[in-house]
Amino acid sequence: MDNTVRTGTELLWSALGGDPALVDRVEFGGVSGLLPARLPVMDLARGAVAACSLAAVEHAGLPGPVRVDDGAVATAFVSERHLRVDGRAPVSFAPLSRFWRAADGWVRTHANYPHHKAALLAALGVPDTVEAVAAAIGERPAVETETAVYAAGGLAVALRTPGEWAAGEQGREVAARPLLTRERLDEAPARGRGRTGPLRVLDLTRVIAGPVATRTLALLGADVLRIDPPGNPELPDQHADAGVGKRTSALDLDRPSDRRTFDELLDAADVLVTGYRPGALDRFGLGRPGLVTARLSAWGDYGPWGGRRGFDSLVQVATGIAVTEGSAEEPGALPAQALDHGTGYLLAAAVLRSLTEQRAEGGSRLVRLALAQTGHWLTHTLPRYEPERYVTESRGPLGHLRHALSPVSYEGGPADWSRPPGVAGADAPEWAGK
Repeated sequence: MDNTVRTGTELLWSALGGDPALVDRVEFGGVSGLLPARLPVMDLARGAVAACSLAAVEHAGLPGPVRVDDGAVATAFVSERHLRVDGRAPVSFAPLSRFWRAADGWVRTHANYPHHKAALLAALGVPDTVEAVAAAIGERPAVETETAVYAAGGLAVALRTPGEWAAGEQGREVAARPLLTRERLDEAPARGRGRTGPLRVLDLTRVIAGPVATRTLALLGADVLRIDPPGNPELPDQHADAGVGKRTSALDLDRPSDRRTFDELLDAADVLVTGYRPGALDRFGLGRPGLVTARLSAWGDYGPWGGRRGFDSLVQVATGIAVTEGSAEEPGALPAQALDHGTGYLLAAAVLRSLTEQRAEGGSRLVRLALAQTGHWLTHTLPRYEPERYVTESRGPLGHLRHALSPVSYEGGPADWSRPPGVAGADAPEWAGK
């Protein structure tokens, strides 16, 4: 593959603070043309996995090479679609998780979890049927539905064009920030020094992005323990796809005995990964000296949407990606939940890079990523295929022509043909310059 395939990896590795020389260890290959989209989704996927792999070999002190196979990457980015449980295909979206026509556009809802479904129905004041929800949303402006459902604790997002998102306050907040942030909080020594055994990762994440990060850390040898509230377990198919390599427990952090158990686990952990909306876990006092903390959110922990819940499908709708992949009249979607998966591998990479730096320099570490930031990076930073770059215009006997440039290119070679096409059969039957 040519150097353009390296672009995503170079950009992501730079965002992670990695040594640019290490990118030369990456070998790219596999089937091309996967995860086709208007946006450079495959470049995001390939780069995120390559950066994660580089962080892994750097942390382990291995020389490489790192091999990135596009087929393996594309398959992993739709891992939930390949899952089978005793031959049964998973349920990706519940009946009320979908696009709906609003009075002035479109709304996308997410109601896979029972409590989100209940909040949606309560906000709309309708029974649990597709027809009732469709009728209620259809008679309201899209933003009105979005506001009402979020106020009730549910999830609904009005479709926005890229320009509308960029002009809004949250869009401006996202655009003003880097893809990810990495902070050294203090001078505390790294955890686990002198202790034998694997890295200890406490996993407080849900759905796809966070669990992808922690299952990757488990693959690399970490002891990953996931904690869920007893009354709100992960959806079975999500657990089957992303729970590989981990152990799981249920703790109610509002119960004193469970809270003591959790605090003991956290005191002995090396890494904490959280995926709940910003601020939701603050009351539990999760900071510990020497801990590497990785925080994941949908919209970022800033701006008017900083406290909102969100999922990949909703971020695509709010940020204009759904319009880019379709249109304002018929919204589309990325070929994978690429914001989730891409952010998940970046989250794992950021944890590994923090551990590598911590080993040399000490200090508690904090890394933060958001699906909306990954979406902005996908739409604004990665090079996109723009046909206009590869066409030219000329005037000649046939009039004003617009045509493709030749792909044959080399140093000192021609940039274009020396003459436009003429009228068929109009030239003299002789060699030029005779």
